[in-house]
Amino acid sequence: MQTNWKIGSLFGIPLFLDPLWFVILGLATLNFGVAYQEWGSVLAWSAGIVMALLLFGSVLLHELGHSLVARSQGIRVNSITLFLFGGIAAIEEESKTPGKAFQVAIAGPLVSIGLFFILRLVGYVLPETSPISVMVGDLARINLVVALFNLIPGLPLDGGQVLKAALWKVTGDRFQAVHLAARSGQILGYAAIALGFAIDFFTRELALGLWIVLLGWFGIRNANTYDSVTTLQETLLKVTASDAMTRDFRVVDADQTLRSFADSYLLDTNAPQVYFAASDGRYRGMVSIDDLRLVERSAWETQTLQSIVHPLTEIPTVAETISLAEVINKLENEHLPRITVLSPAGAVAGVIDRGDIVKTIAQQLNLRIGDAEIKRIKEDGSYPSGLQLGAIAKSTTN
Repeated sequence: MQTNWKIGSLFGIPLFLDPLWFVILGLATLNFGVAYQEWGSVLAWSAGIVMALLLFGSVLLHELGHSLVARSQGIRVNSITLFLFGGIAAIEEESKTPGKAFQVAIAGPLVSIGLFFILRLVGYVLPETSPISVMVGDLARINLVVALFNLIPGLPLDGGQVLKAALWKVTGDRFQAVHLAARSGQILGYAAIALGFAIDFFTRELALGLWIVLLGWFGIRNANTYDSVTTLQETLLKVTASDAMTRDFRVVDADQTLRSFADSYLLDTNAPQVYFAASDGRYRGMVSIDDLRLVERSAWETQTLQSIVHPLTEIPTVAETISLAEVINKLENEHLPRITVLSPAGAVAGVIDRGDIVKTIAQQLNLRIGDAEIKRIKEDGSYPSGLQLGAIAKSTTN
């Protein structure tokens, strides 16, 4: 499993390097080093690696622009990672309004454009033919290209985020806006792949063509991810607790002794893990096996379940009509293994655990998740590594 390397932090935001970053660092060094050969080998290659590092310094500042604007809106930024295709800021949730989403999206390109103008001004005061002047001029142009490239209107590029914000404003539907912006990104990605192959075929510029193909593939993959995550978010809001809950629990007599309960149920390996006690036609609460073990065995003959139940008002519960996103948030925020679902009348309608949630989502979205995996999730209490439901649900409701 590939692991990113932490290299420090900036403004409290962790900075990471993807191992493949060194590939593009080497290619950038090679590109600049060859271009500057007229200065002599030592100076040319030294300038090449300095320019490669400054290039990624510019990319870092670009991503920092997104990150600081997001943080100003109260949004957590988990990290900034430099990788093969540039950089990415891991922003935890969506902005609250289209206007704020636009601010986060445009911040990166504005930083790059700002760097372009600053570097151009610096270039004017340097000797025109000096190596430093040439390097400053090249870096200025690179920042302008980075800004313009990122403004191409398709996800995952910044221009796609700007397009999403505009469509969100026009339609009033954030999910529809993401789907449309992702579709634009997919079309542009396929166009880039076609262009790359055309360059390879007609010009024999194999390196350039291959790079454009890789950019197109990267764009399609990430546009698909945006589209899939948005579909999942819509599902989490549409599906309710009543759709996902099960009746994998047993109702027992609250007036029976602890001994009777233990003899009747605890030795049954096929019995459910969740018990609710009831008497006189009313639920009295949940029975915790751990509480039973705290009672002296000598008291089991006379003490009833009523004495150890946890009333429904004191245990974590949700209504049947609550969205699955809110159920997930409650499970994660309170670190619960499962949660009880109550009917409008206040009776126990069902229970939900993480396995039930994943099974319901798999049915809704036609995902191939087998019974063995659902059983593992129920036992371990953890979602599959590729399905970050906790983070997705949080971003959905926020």
